[in-house]
Amino acid sequence: MWWFQQGLSFLPVALVVWSAATFVFSYITAIVLRHVDPLVPYISDTGTIPPERCLFGIMLNVSSFLGMATMYVRYKQVYALNPDKSRIVKLNKIGLMLGLMSCFGLCIIANFQKCILYYIHVAGACLTFGVGAIYMLVQTILSYLMQPEVHSKDIFWIRLTVLLWCGSSIASMFVSSVVLYSGLYGTDLVQKLHWNPQEKGYTAHIVSTASEWSLAFSFLSFFLTYIRDFQKISLRAVVSLHGQTLYNTPQSSVTDEQRLLIAGSI
Repeated sequence: MWWFQQGLSFLPVALVVWSAATFVFSYITAIVLRHVDPLVPYISDTGTIPPERCLFGIMLNVSSFLGMATMYVRYKQVYALNPDKSRIVKLNKIGLMLGLMSCFGLCIIANFQKCILYYIHVAGACLTFGVGAIYMLVQTILSYLMQPEVHSKDIFWIRLTVLLWCGSSIASMFVSSVVLYSGLYGTDLVQKLHWNPQEKGYTAHIVSTASEWSLAFSFLSFFLTYIRDFQKISLRAVVSLHGQTLYNTPQSSVTDEQRLLIAGSI
């Protein structure tokens, strides 16, 4: 059995690989068709013009569902390991809500393009990255509270390092974007897909786009830390048979042996 086949580790693996492929494929398509410049365009710019817009949207929607599944499994795992610790249980519920909000923001990014509905797109980005960063913070705190009984200190330090990487990327992107869109370098920069290195604001643009790519991959790196934890999880499906036919039958006519149809690990 391969390492990614152990337990539910395929969930974070699929999330990271699929999301990275989304960015790479849409970037390559946009570059080949010369819709954007090769040097670190905004991720959203690579999903603005058809056909890459279609690819970008459908693949990000799949990523959002993979993200929700991964976060839910993480929630169930933390709860199962700490059912009697009220502080951890409360933080765990908050983390799940934040994670689902972040995934919803990713759906908004996928379906509302930057050059068409800019403010809705930005709202989705704030949900994805802003709320997502808080989700990472909550998970890092949970990792701290669960050491060393549940896992080693190493995973806490790894997640803290990725969280700091994410935070520095957010700060860099925020400052450079404020400078870029302050009006000092012209208007309608939101619609601008091609930049000349000699133009004013080019440096701020590059810093902003590089920070966005760094931010995206810091998110993916955080979910990589779930792989080892998810190797120790399995799902059990139980199907109950409530009748001998598909017609309405009295509940009392069903024996206990017939009710338990399947109970196995998947």
